[in-house]
Amino acid sequence: MHGFLHCENLPDRYSALQRKLGAIMGHIITIAQQKGGAGKTTLAVNLAVTLARLGHSVALVDIDPQGSAGRWFMTRLDQLPEPGIEFSTASAWGISYEIRKLREQFDFVVIDTPPKADSDLRPALRAADLVLVPVASSHLDLWAVEMVLYLADRESKPAMMVLTRTRSGTRLAAQVAEKAGELDALLAKSSLSNRVVYAETLGQGLAAVEAPKGPAHAELHALVDEVLAMLPGAETAVA
Repeated sequence: MHGFLHCENLPDRYSALQRKLGAIMGHIITIAQQKGGAGKTTLAVNLAVTLARLGHSVALVDIDPQGSAGRWFMTRLDQLPEPGIEFSTASAWGISYEIRKLREQFDFVVIDTPPKADSDLRPALRAADLVLVPVASSHLDLWAVEMVLYLADRESKPAMMVLTRTRSGTRLAAQVAEKAGELDALLAKSSLSNRVVYAETLGQGLAAVEAPKGPAHAELHALVDEVLAMLPGAETAVA
């Protein structure tokens, strides 16, 4: 009917108007770890898709020259008629400008960074509202965490470690979790287990929450709950 606004469109239009006027800004989540193979891209894409499936508008940004997140997204475009999230790339030093644009358009911007802890990482840390540091179940990963935590602290950014590729009941997993807890940083209660579904879906341009329902769904939703709790106002940032 002309002249009337459908009620179901009101929240979307109101949120878009608020964003345009600068009343609300998106949250920036930077995924950082100086050691490769810790599950950075796996964490980034699964977090982005899980947030999107909960009704949030999400942009995924890849500043890693390896371009793993970019390859994942291109595969996703081949698999799905609608990717459900936005994707962008930027150089490490161009990320600040890119983020300023994206946070005006999206509830969340998730940044996948290079596996290093140097000047290339700092702009993404500086822009972050929250830094997530994936730690695979190995002492090498744990040793590599300290520099990222130090850089996040220098930028006065909250950081939370997330254990990835965990094997419940193993001695190594228990040791890593114990040592992680001893570091002067927050350790997420939820973790991503060493499940085949994470690798399989990543190769298909999907996230684990888009596979048939299984334990990975609960892991990701529990992690998202912790992330939202770390970001004031994030629970109401649905666009």
